[in-house]
Amino acid sequence: MRVRKAVLPAAGFGTRFLPATKAIPKEMMPLVDRPIIQYAVEEAAASGIDQIIIVIASGRSAIEDHFDSNASLERWLEDRGDIEMLRTIRRISEFGTVAFVHQREQLGLGHAVLMAKDLVGEEPFAVLLSDDVMLNPGGEPVTKQLIDAHLAHRGSVVAVQRVDRREVSRYGILEPLREEGRVVEIRNLVEKPSVDDAPSDLAVLGRYVLTPKIFDVLEQTNRGAGGEIQLTDAIRGLIREQPVFGYQFEGIRHDAGTRLGWLKANVAVALESDDADEFRSYVRGLDLRD
Repeated sequence: MRVRKAVLPAAGFGTRFLPATKAIPKEMMPLVDRPIIQYAVEEAAASGIDQIIIVIASGRSAIEDHFDSNASLERWLEDRGDIEMLRTIRRISEFGTVAFVHQREQLGLGHAVLMAKDLVGEEPFAVLLSDDVMLNPGGEPVTKQLIDAHLAHRGSVVAVQRVDRREVSRYGILEPLREEGRVVEIRNLVEKPSVDDAPSDLAVLGRYVLTPKIFDVLEQTNRGAGGEIQLTDAIRGLIREQPVFGYQFEGIRHDAGTRLGWLKANVAVALESDDADEFRSYVRGLDLRD
């Protein structure tokens, strides 16, 4: 079955970016000229997704406003003759069907995904965490790579990448059952293990293609750390019922959920922009000595 729908959780408080996120969701923080979440929406659309489901916090409408049309702004741009920007603005509301689900309590990533159950229905779907900005210039979007792996192996697929062994405690780490090329069948997942206890150096990152069975498992998953329903716990439960695979994707991931990662992502995007040459010249001219 074709993967037509994607869930984008965007209901967190964004505490790492306070006070900037006091009034706006962290997903609306800009990467050069677009908010973080737009990169994930564009990736989903480029991967063949035609329905985007964004899970937002109650009372925070900035994301809804961004993906809605703005007639007065469009008229103003048209009157000024700025046709190129007019096309850019109109394109934001033309990514396909964008639906919003309100998460009234922030009970974790697993709970946010569960909130989309009624809109997803009984079909496989993608989950994109917009904090993880996946760049693959000239290549296939990471979500498309996972969809292809899902169709080939008929199971849930999570994006994985090898990380420095010293940093495994920052991630969910998979225990491989068997590995073939870029595909790894998963025996188990361990959330933020110590260096000594990590079963591998393959970390789960913010892209998933999941079968609808995950909703049944989420409904039976107990709250974990911080009273939250963890998606990692549910995927661990899913492994006991059906095969789950990791896919070592092509591309570069930037953790825009941290201040340093967000700065690095801005630099990476700027180096692919129309202003790249001027930006490179500016950086080369900086005095970076201590």
